[in-house]
Amino acid sequence: MILAQVTGSIVSTSKNEKLIGCKFMTVQTIENNKLTDKFLVAVDGIGAGIGEKVLITTGCSARLALADKEAPVDAVIVGIVDEKQGNMN
Repeated sequence: MILAQVTGSIVSTSKNEKLIGCKFMTVQTIENNKLTDKFLVAVDGIGAGIGEKVLITTGCSARLALADKEAPVDAVIVGIVDEKQGNMN
């Protein structure tokens, strides 16, 4: 899982038919409690908003997080972070 912050949304009117209805968000990863220079595009599976810290799953696990297990995705937002405790190195 990857910790990240939602930085924006992407509008795509032309896309693979298995992605119709999906909301795409840009996210900036967090490592050692700091934003990195790494960005991802992730399908929003839970209704995250810009500025929220989120949990991302990638790879084949990302496909399993969606209703259509055959959707061509590599990153999905699966959780919104309400609170973080302790050190996350």
